[in-house]
Amino acid sequence: MRVIINPEPAQWDSLCRRPKQDDASTLHRVQSILERVRDGGDPALLQLTQEIDHVSLSGLQVSVSEVDDACRQVDASLRQAIETAYERIMSFHQKQLPGPVLLDTHDGICCERRYLPIERVGLYIPGGSAPLFSTLLMLAIPARVAGCRQIILCTPCRSDGTVHPAILYTAHRCGVSQIFKVGGAQAIGAMAYGTESIGRVSKIFGPGNRYVMLAKQLVSAQGTAIDMPAGPSEVMVMADATANPSFVAADLLSQAEHGPDSQSVLLTTDRSLISAVQSEVECQAGRLQRSEQIRESLSHSLLIQLNNDDDMVRFANHYAPEHLIISTQDAWTLANQVTAVGSVFVGRWSPESAGDYASGTNHTLPTVGLAAAYSGLGTDSFMHAVTYQALTREGLERLAPTIVTMAQAEGLQAHAEAVKIRLR
Repeated sequence: MRVIINPEPAQWDSLCRRPKQDDASTLHRVQSILERVRDGGDPALLQLTQEIDHVSLSGLQVSVSEVDDACRQVDASLRQAIETAYERIMSFHQKQLPGPVLLDTHDGICCERRYLPIERVGLYIPGGSAPLFSTLLMLAIPARVAGCRQIILCTPCRSDGTVHPAILYTAHRCGVSQIFKVGGAQAIGAMAYGTESIGRVSKIFGPGNRYVMLAKQLVSAQGTAIDMPAGPSEVMVMADATANPSFVAADLLSQAEHGPDSQSVLLTTDRSLISAVQSEVECQAGRLQRSEQIRESLSHSLLIQLNNDDDMVRFANHYAPEHLIISTQDAWTLANQVTAVGSVFVGRWSPESAGDYASGTNHTLPTVGLAAAYSGLGTDSFMHAVTYQALTREGLERLAPTIVTMAQAEGLQAHAEAVKIRLR
């Protein structure tokens, strides 16, 4: 990991730059896949599954018997863990349901804003080296709480044509309507355009590789909403001399194992902590299974010493991390000053893993600096707000001079006439 000592603020922009991803080489491929799905429907999906995943399928939808078989394969300890996480996530997201706003802005003028569920949502769950059934909990639970009528899931199958049992069990527990064995950019295209088997959805949620994320961005420009633009995962740890180096190292490594393009950053005011963390990272990394991609991730990760707590807060807000762990003597004081972040983990006993799995917060969060403006997923991500207004004749009479004057000033005569014709 690269060590930087007391960088000047002029250097912060370059330090906050994420590892570069060149999408030029994948753009043409993703566009081609989306076009094939849009024009070819189910046959195109089956052909792409054969070409890309080298799996020959006779159908796309997971059957009831497949779900039943998968549920029997999940051992009791994992079922209990999923249930515990389900309950925590459900309880926190139920508290997030937004209420209506109703106000008479004047006599005879009533305005209202209500949140309504999105009718059809599509969830994407990767099925590669790590079957992310935890992410399915993070997506399907708030969709259910929001009241979405149809929740469909696309996830790639394994080489034998089956979907990982933990994903199917979790989907069943969360009440997912339909499950399809489709992965990659082609899954995004199927949910965005609709095929013979897969109905078109209004909004797509879920993580994925560069192909999936680029596909989501492309379909979002064509009329299908997405949860958020996203890039590789990242964590920032803010620590002082009171921090436990082994805890800090473990937090940095837990993010690095997501993939070679993930980034881990340590901010500290204590030079000796950097040395201790370096030693711990080397020691712990050697015991981990994903050592190769961890080392690649660490090669563009940073250990930064700053002068004081104020500089750490300023740098954190400049970087806008996806995850921020604060392990300092007065962690809440710093936490309350950070304004650009996806999710904050306060104190030495709050590892990022807690939020990733079972504390109750959502782990689908903005990355690559977007935490300065975007929120992580919540119940309201699966809803949309609608406004209503109801005017009486008297209310319109009171408001008419304002409306007509403004419409005429903008040169929009028909707007003014829509008011005047009623009052004539």
